[in-house]
Amino acid sequence: MYTLIRNLLFTLDPERAHHLSFFAIKLLELSGITRFIRVFFVPKGPELHRQVMGLRFESPIGLAAGFDKNAERYNAFADFGFGFVEIGTVTPKAQPGNPKKRLFRLRADRALINRMGFNNKGVDRVVESLSKPHRTLIGGNIGKNKITPNDRAVNDYELTMKSLYAHVDYFVVNVSSPNTPGLRELQEKEPLLRLLKQLLKLRDELAISTNLGSRPLMLKIAPDLSEQQLLDIVDIIDALKLDGVIATNTTISREGLQSGQPALNEAGGLSGLPLRDRSTAVIRFLKSNQKSPFAIIGVGGIDSVEAALEKLDAGADLLQLYTGFVYKGPQLIWDIHKALLKRGDD
Repeated sequence: MYTLIRNLLFTLDPERAHHLSFFAIKLLELSGITRFIRVFFVPKGPELHRQVMGLRFESPIGLAAGFDKNAERYNAFADFGFGFVEIGTVTPKAQPGNPKKRLFRLRADRALINRMGFNNKGVDRVVESLSKPHRTLIGGNIGKNKITPNDRAVNDYELTMKSLYAHVDYFVVNVSSPNTPGLRELQEKEPLLRLLKQLLKLRDELAISTNLGSRPLMLKIAPDLSEQQLLDIVDIIDALKLDGVIATNTTISREGLQSGQPALNEAGGLSGLPLRDRSTAVIRFLKSNQKSPFAIIGVGGIDSVEAALEKLDAGADLLQLYTGFVYKGPQLIWDIHKALLKRGDD
């Protein structure tokens, strides 16, 4: 069934298809169909449960940031079987993102290229959307507005963290998107240290002032970092006792793609199957070079059971889907659940 739906959606512009999908999911949720799916179709069992960063996940499979940017359908995605949903990237002020057309399918590569540019409705609207009860854990992926210079970026991250603190279960600092000019400069060791120190200090203050306890803080990194840069990341995580890392964001590489013009030459971040090996290699490198334990969420090129198990075996504690979910739909989640139940993976 999903293959037929996907083929129809793939006749449309990718961004229009995304909005149409969200509308359809809204109708399914309001009619109670997603709850029916959760009860009768989603494989469940204690073998799927994970205790990571002090949080209990019903499933190790989550929805990556960028899909439900404005926290509009997180409960419906939970009903499809996701054990957690990462919303955002959220910025303090609403922004339209980059000019359209900015999302491209590479069907021959089972991939996407996007240069969305942190388009979102702003943190106040997101907080409003998060006001209804949650049926899953929620991660808050936070970033800076495009017009904010890097030397004042920390102000944007702090404002967004303050606003979201009572409404999400963990935070992700996004300094690795290739679609906001200059953002990846914040991944360099010194600016990253300064940013994370400030956010950890704020997190500890909010934990006390809100009486909600400490929210885990994670860092999302690019797959294009060198080994030395990855070692710097490990040093920072160890020095600051950061809770974890998400490996990885999209890549600017176009190596080995089969798709032809014109999408191949479009600027933006590449996600999907071509990212599988590199993101797994980053996970394995981080795991083998850990100085003190930290959580790893693996994302990139997971469009099969084999790809999911590969990342878990490389050292990922949890996984996130994005492009694989676009191409395979909810059945991909259920197939991974079945495989984990079969092998009793923990």
